Amino acid sequence: MSSVAVLTQESFNEHRSGLMPEQSGAAVAGPSAGEDEDALPTYKEAFPPLPEKAASPEGTQETANAWTNKIRPLKSSIITQVFHVPLEERKYKDINQFGEGDQAKVCVDIMHKTGAHLELSLAKDQGLSIMVSGKLDAVMKARKEIVSRLQTQVENPFLVNKDKYLVEGNTINSTLYLFTRPQLLSPSLRSTIRAVERVNIDKVYHPFITGAYNKLVGEIMQETGARINVPPPSVNKTEIVITGEKEQVALAVAMIKKIYEDKGNTLQEILDKTGVSVEIPPSDSSSETVILRGEPDRLGQALTEVYAKVNDLYTVSSVSAPSWLHRFIIGKKGQNLAKITQQMPKVHIEFTEGEDKITLEGPTKDVQMVQSQIEAIVTDLVSRMDYAEITVDPKFHRHLIGKGGVNINRIKELHKVTVRIPPDNEKSNLIRIEGDPQGVQEAKKELLELASRMENERTKDLIIEQRFHRAIIGQKGEKIKEVRDKFPEVIINFPDPAQKSDIVQLRGPRTEVEKCSRFMQKIVENSYSVSVPIFKQFHRNIIGKGGSNIKKIREETNTKIDLPAETNNSEMIVITGKKANCEAARNRILAIQKELANITEAEVSIPSKLHNSLIGSKGRLVRSIMEECGGVHIHFPTEGSGIDKVTIRGPVEEVAKAKQQLLGLAEEKQTKSHTAELRAKPEYHKFLIGKGGGNIRKVRDSTGARIIFPAAEDKDQELITVVGTEEAVREAQKELEELIRSLDNVVEDTMNVDPKHHRYFVARRGQVLRDLADEYGGVMVSFPRTGSQSDKVTLKGAKECVEAAKKRMQEMVEDLDAQVTIECVIPQKFHRSIMGPKGSRIQQITRDHNVQIKFPEQAPIQENGEANGEVKEPVDPNAPKKCDVILISGRKERCEAAVEALKALVPVTIEVEVPFELHRYIIGQKGSGIRKMMDEFEVNIQVPAPEQQSDKISITGLSSHLERAKEGLLERVKELQAEQEDRALRSFKLTITVDPKYHPKIIGRKGAIITNIRTEHDVNIQFPEKNDENQDQITITGYEHKAIAARDSIQAIVDELEEMISENVPLDSRVHARIIGARGKGIRKIMDEFKVDLRFPQSGAADPNHVTVIGRPDLVDEAIDHLLNLEEEYVSCPVHVHRIPPDMTSSEDFPIFGTPVATKTSPWGPKRF
Repeated sequence: MSSVAVLTQESFNEHRSGLMPEQSGAAVAGPSAGEDEDALPTYKEAFPPLPEKAASPEGTQETANAWTNKIRPLKSSIITQVFHVPLEERKYKDINQFGEGDQAKVCVDIMHKTGAHLELSLAKDQGLSIMVSGKLDAVMKARKEIVSRLQTQVENPFLVNKDKYLVEGNTINSTLYLFTRPQLLSPSLRSTIRAVERVNIDKVYHPFITGAYNKLVGEIMQETGARINVPPPSVNKTEIVITGEKEQVALAVAMIKKIYEDKGNTLQEILDKTGVSVEIPPSDSSSETVILRGEPDRLGQALTEVYAKVNDLYTVSSVSAPSWLHRFIIGKKGQNLAKITQQMPKVHIEFTEGEDKITLEGPTKDVQMVQSQIEAIVTDLVSRMDYAEITVDPKFHRHLIGKGGVNINRIKELHKVTVRIPPDNEKSNLIRIEGDPQGVQEAKKELLELASRMENERTKDLIIEQRFHRAIIGQKGEKIKEVRDKFPEVIINFPDPAQKSDIVQLRGPRTEVEKCSRFMQKIVENSYSVSVPIFKQFHRNIIGKGGSNIKKIREETNTKIDLPAETNNSEMIVITGKKANCEAARNRILAIQKELANITEAEVSIPSKLHNSLIGSKGRLVRSIMEECGGVHIHFPTEGSGIDKVTIRGPVEEVAKAKQQLLGLAEEKQTKSHTAELRAKPEYHKFLIGKGGGNIRKVRDSTGARIIFPAAEDKDQELITVVGTEEAVREAQKELEELIRSLDNVVEDTMNVDPKHHRYFVARRGQVLRDLADEYGGVMVSFPRTGSQSDKVTLKGAKECVEAAKKRMQEMVEDLDAQVTIECVIPQKFHRSIMGPKGSRIQQITRDHNVQIKFPEQAPIQENGEANGEVKEPVDPNAPKKCDVILISGRKERCEAAVEALKALVPVTIEVEVPFELHRYIIGQKGSGIRKMMDEFEVNIQVPAPEQQSDKISITGLSSHLERAKEGLLERVKELQAEQEDRALRSFKLTITVDPKYHPKIIGRKGAIITNIRTEHDVNIQFPEKNDENQDQITITGYEHKAIAARDSIQAIVDELEEMISENVPLDSRVHARIIGARGKGIRKIMDEFKVDLRFPQSGAADPNHVTVIGRPDLVDEAIDHLLNLEEEYVSCPVHVHRIPPDMTSSEDFPIFGTPVATKTSPWGPKRF
């Protein structure tokens, strides 16, 4: 009966690893070494029998040991192989497109199909080296794909001649065919130069002829130049066809026969010697199983023979190399390994991840040469390279790498090392550094320092509204640059504006991040902004004399206040600063406006859904209401807020009118609203509106529709919008169209104006005429040429505009005829004060009374009765000086009113009695106090010089301001007198006698107790200095009743301390550290809980177990019991923890009774609590 034994790659490796060195050597030598056959393992040794059920325990144990004493080691399933394709065999030879084109696509396709990883590199001879990594089956599949797709496949068509001849050999029958190529060969050579031969060889020997991956047959074809066709395993043929020239075919046949004889003899020898046949798998099969068939007792001997034959031709060896050096041995893209594999292509080199060895498989001689080369490389690398591993929290890895790898690349280049930081998916904290030993240590040190710094770093998210981001960054980033310069170690990241995020991230050292956070919060607090609408005519009052009002508001509210320019029509005043401060400044500005005018504020409820329609396109509708109602301010809530409340601010009557109009419009919008548009030339608009809006008001009152004219900033200046009910809009539109048609009807008219008045109309480049044209629809007024003495004036324009302009000019002529000039005598020294800043006061009087005011020129300097070299005649001493006379022109009644207004502006001086000792307080530091009063009341205050010792203070200013200034000054005097009295009361001083040993307890830890007493009673408590005679005297200063209360509090502490006792308790010194706790937390907890003081012995004390407890008797007993319980607990359960006890000698942290406190001396006297 025959049996079958299966020999696999695993069992072969196991057998090889299980051989002793002597056995392995014998196996390699084989029979040719002349060794005794008894040295070969027996069948039982190679295949130990399984135990029987009835076997004795000893036998069972022995058998079990035989199977289990050689446990295969666990190995990684990942292997690496390198293949080389010479230049002449490369399918894709375009060197310029290496890494691109079809070759790269093929490699990517192979990786997708097989799951293996490919790396390509070019050798110096332009050969292609391919390093394949992956599992064994994936690598085998990839290798097969590489051979078929990246190597050139050769095909040559030939014509077959029918003539054939038979060649008989010893054991093989061959048939040789002649091939012809008529176009290449001469007729005489066509029948002799080419031949074909068929060789019949058993199919079992075909794999030996082809070799692994057809390498052997390829080498034969390359060496002989003949073409060899071996039938595939799937085809049941034994015939091998060789074609080519006669000599090439003969050489190839000889080489094939030799392989057959060698292999055949080997298998035949095993069969002859053991009676067991050996079956080899086909060449295209991935199986590594060899089947042995024969008698059971002969299988073991046959298996040993197979091992011996294999060892003669093929060997497996290993080279010891640290796993971290493997990638350096392989080289970049496998270049180093490619050099070795090019020389020894038959050797398979395998690097197993995590193992400190390299496995070599192949022909024995080749393996030995490769092994020596690799060992030399390993020796060289070990001598000049080192590695180090450091542990860093994975959360810091990306910061070590830096943005775009800038940090880690800098370290690599600086120290000439490689650093491997594990990817995030590995969740590993191990960083490996490899390279030059010195560079490795320097890189390690720098990385550890970076990691340590990052551990101390903190990331903080600040919630800052996005609207403040631009204010913090500043124009072109100048403000944020200042912040970054101030905190260079902090990284500040603002969110992308498109994200609409309020989170600003700070990262850096903990303390610096906190400081930067507080600094930026202050910036945010000071970046709050609010806009206050203030009527334009009141802006100058908000500013005050010389900017006094606005300056005062800015200083007292600590805000930034921006007013629009005089040329700007905007009424908005912008306040920036902290929110509370901005609100305070806003209220003060509104109060000034309210005081100057009868300003009120009203709220009206209008559904929020109507707000947009009431505001109108670009705010035109609400703007028309504001203009019509005397410039009231109407404020709608923010869109989307859902608030119905609309605020109206302005004069009482105008607010009521605006409120009525808004409600009417809202009602119209809710019921039925209609809009119409019409066009009119911009110069007609003022005439359509009329003086004070009279014309347009008539249309609105008669129709009920609202007419909206374009604003100055609107692009379309001709568009007029009519809003209201359909009927009202139709009627209003009809009336307006009639008015516009009448304006388009141009007429010409004349009027008579006395030539003496012509100059008034054409002066200042015709300003009066331009005003007339603007007001009356662009009417053109033409005066006769100068010197013609004609009184005829021509008016041209729309009929109604001409009539209105003519009427207005007649009124102006009447005013000119009735004009008088009167004199107002005011000393020249007051003229500047009367004019006001930039002549503002005079301009106001001119506008209010419709008069012209002319001030005299400054009086020339006179010496000895001469002026400018001329002798003046004596003048009447009672006559007013020319330089004091102000001329006022206009209607008589208006001029008289203007004179009264001018005289009211003449400053007056009064004196106020203020005690001399208060003068310096009124003046204030560097004059700030008196300057503040002068700005507030718009007067000049003069304090007499100190050497005069006078109690009189002079106030100069307008009579209307003097009374307020006097009241303010007297009010300030009352405040100063009250402060003087309060200072006298606060100066009460008393002393208390306390034994110095109690001083530390009264002071408390870090001054906590004495600070609490001082704050509670609002007193100053001073302890004696070190060198004072009275060390027991404590001085208390403050209000009398508060000083007495503070003294009583100190006395209560002293009384409690005098009741205390001191007891010693023996405590095992081994438990002291645990009782004290980390940084003294444990002992402080006991002291706080039992209200006692604990003193542990210092190191080196005579009795290390001696502990002192100080406190009230009942509390001391409880504390001692607690300590003894802790001792018993800690001794029974010892914990070996080394802690450094706190410094018990610190009189500040642990005050000792009876020890005086050494106060630190300073230039300002003893320390006060």
